[in-house]
Amino acid sequence: MARKPKLAVWKFASCDGCQLSLLDCEDELLAIGEAVEIANFAEVSRAVVRGPYDISLVEGSITTPHDAERIHGVRRASKVLITIGACATAGGIQALRNFQDVKEFISIVYARPEYIRTLATSTAIADHVPVDFELRGCPINKRQLLEVLLAYLHGRRPLIHRHSVCMECKLRGTVCIMVSRRVPCLGPITHAGCGAICPLYQRGCYGCFGPNESPNVSSLSDAWLSAGAAPAEVVRVLQTFNAAAHPFADGAAALATRRVNATEQGA
Repeated sequence: MARKPKLAVWKFASCDGCQLSLLDCEDELLAIGEAVEIANFAEVSRAVVRGPYDISLVEGSITTPHDAERIHGVRRASKVLITIGACATAGGIQALRNFQDVKEFISIVYARPEYIRTLATSTAIADHVPVDFELRGCPINKRQLLEVLLAYLHGRRPLIHRHSVCMECKLRGTVCIMVSRRVPCLGPITHAGCGAICPLYQRGCYGCFGPNESPNVSSLSDAWLSAGAAPAEVVRVLQTFNAAAHPFADGAAALATRRVNATEQGA
């Protein structure tokens, strides 16, 4: 009897939402369970099967010295390593610490800060070890997750579209809210995958799926500013779920610099 591929799911600094997306697959999960041996998945079972693992799904970012070491062990034990979600692919919402003094946060939150062992930054898994595929989202799209798993189980490349949320609006017939209502929206620079839910309800995209393949953050920022948005507002929306993703982080930094220069010139 042929051996089933071993699937492991690992958690680092995160909310568990992307792991739960796998459990949300429900009926499809039964089929996955028949095709693979779930060797390590704390959300499902306390049982742990020793590696090596054929496929590892990694949720969460690296925020502690311990996790910075642990991810190397996961990488060595995994033939294929797939990162899932904004935390694993871009540092997540906790990467907001990257722009502030984390020691100050610790001193305010914890009664005994000396017991806390943390890093000054929250970083993506790919900043520490080689990653075979990054699946974006906060949380991820369960259909995309199934596609990635099936692709690697069958030895083919995952069919995950790299276009922006704008394309999803076009596909579902949603009128562009930036054009029709002048609502600020990150759709033009955000990776597809959510189905353009927010624009459907007349809300601007929040960038949950991170930057798309070729985001023109500078151009979109200029469009927001010309529509009356303040630089601080644009910086705020870029620094959310994927704050440390390089296109978003660089765009926010450029706007912050522009704001400082404008203030100095006004003074």
